[in-house]
Amino acid sequence: MQQLDQRDHGGGVDAAAARFGGQRADWIDLSTGINPQPYPIPDLPADAWNALPDAAAQTALEDAARAFWRVPAGAALLAVPGASSAIARIPALAPRGTVRIPGPTYNEHAASFADSGWEVVEEGDTDAAVHVHPNNPNGRLWQASETTAPLSIIDESFCDITPDATLMAQATVPGTLVLKSFGKFWGLAGLRLGFVIGDPALVAKIRRMLGPWPVSGPALHIGAAALQDTDWADATRTRLATEADRLDTLMTGAGAQIVGGTPLFRLYEIDDAQAWQKRLAQHHIWTRVFPYNSRWLRLGLPPAEGWSRLERALA
Repeated sequence: MQQLDQRDHGGGVDAAAARFGGQRADWIDLSTGINPQPYPIPDLPADAWNALPDAAAQTALEDAARAFWRVPAGAALLAVPGASSAIARIPALAPRGTVRIPGPTYNEHAASFADSGWEVVEEGDTDAAVHVHPNNPNGRLWQASETTAPLSIIDESFCDITPDATLMAQATVPGTLVLKSFGKFWGLAGLRLGFVIGDPALVAKIRRMLGPWPVSGPALHIGAAALQDTDWADATRTRLATEADRLDTLMTGAGAQIVGGTPLFRLYEIDDAQAWQKRLAQHHIWTRVFPYNSRWLRLGLPPAEGWSRLERALA
């Protein structure tokens, strides 16, 4: 698979600043798909910082998550320190075999399985399968009928933007795990919070792997507050859709063609992605290119104060 050749990600603004100049604070980072207007941090009780996380706070967060995602009865749910922590442990849940990961997609899944001794392929009947839903970077949506491997991972890190597309009903199917990321839609990637939902036996194994107190006290409180704030979620979905349309208009006006994406990131085809990245970097705007496609450029949404700079850079 091409994403195994180079384990690349968005971010790296410090390296971009070293190459193109300026301080990190001078840059607009469009290389990730993180909401640029994050959920406002609520006031936190002192014991969120100075005491070990207690069971009541863990239960409150997980109850809020069950309600927000309408987790079906019979599916287990576990809060974890970022979806990546679960991705790193999932290959140990079953004997090594062959895993199907249709690409191109988020490359940590393939890297994790390969590092654990699994054979990674893109098609065929396999012992395990991973479907990123919607897919990163092209936004492809999968059908429930395609997620039928004995160990089936459905990564919904970007699905909170389009909740009607969720495959959460699959969480009751034996061998299935649905992953949720808090950092993308709520814009708090540094909080390191995610969720694993699905087969109780598999979730129990991950719980044992992580040990006690996997999620910090602040993350428990902030996550519970955010998941209960459905008005914020509804307003944010509307805003993100509007801003994604605005970005498409800017980019197509500059000569790009839309390949796909989600309202949090847009994938474009252009003549030379490296040249476009360098051009925008001259304005201290960092974007995402891909080692396996020289014509693909991915942009996240700028913060409110960043639109004028992007417009000037594309003029």
